[in-house]
Amino acid sequence: MRDTLLAQPKETPWVVATGALTNVALLFATFPEVIGHIKGLSVMGGAIGQKFTEAPMSRLLGEESRIGNVTPWAEFNIYCDPEAAESIFSNPILASKTTLISLDLTHQVLATPAVQARILTKDDDLSSPPSILRRILHALLNFFAETYKTVFGLDSGPPLHDPLAVAVVLSNLNSPLANASPKEALKFDDRGGERFSVTVITNGQHGKDVSVTGQLGRTTARPVEGRGVTIPRGVDVDAFWDLAVHCIELADECCARRR
Repeated sequence: MRDTLLAQPKETPWVVATGALTNVALLFATFPEVIGHIKGLSVMGGAIGQKFTEAPMSRLLGEESRIGNVTPWAEFNIYCDPEAAESIFSNPILASKTTLISLDLTHQVLATPAVQARILTKDDDLSSPPSILRRILHALLNFFAETYKTVFGLDSGPPLHDPLAVAVVLSNLNSPLANASPKEALKFDDRGGERFSVTVITNGQHGKDVSVTGQLGRTTARPVEGRGVTIPRGVDVDAFWDLAVHCIELADECCARRR
């Protein structure tokens, strides 16, 4: 990872983390020179809660105040290795380059039945069978739709998580992909430059008993002036789905050329 990043011009490469932050934290701890070299770090993880946005974490009876997904307090990726996450967010230089895509945002981007149909068929074209890629993506969305309906009571469609962390990079690079929407470029709402000091709770033990885990892995965010972690409160959902569909179309074209 270090060699690949440093092989790129300074202030151009991005790191996108969509799982536990163990390897990413080790990268920056072992090779601190990488911190000053990268342009940004995009992390899918964490959940702020407490009306940070209007996105529902859960609609199940008795869980209206739930914040996380793996525990009532914590999101899965941060919970897996809270010490690694804390080491990233506590580094002031790295934190200022970090965008955190939390559940408060991802639960606004739902793959509704209309979106699922759009992913399965190109331009509602029913004359030819969907590509293998489209069938796989559609099946995944259907699987997660049932899971989120059963576990969290979200019946409008499953939220999308990791692709939003990738979309952060495209929107920051002014990539042609980011302008795929016929309406406008993809934009994340950070309220004009809102930044945060993020702390991860590392007390507690992993397990299924909340009395043992406590708030282990919970992410708390405090507004700060100047440099800090970017935590978008919103995104242009229509532009995001336009971008996602455009990427699927490009992938289909690439596969067709290779046959």
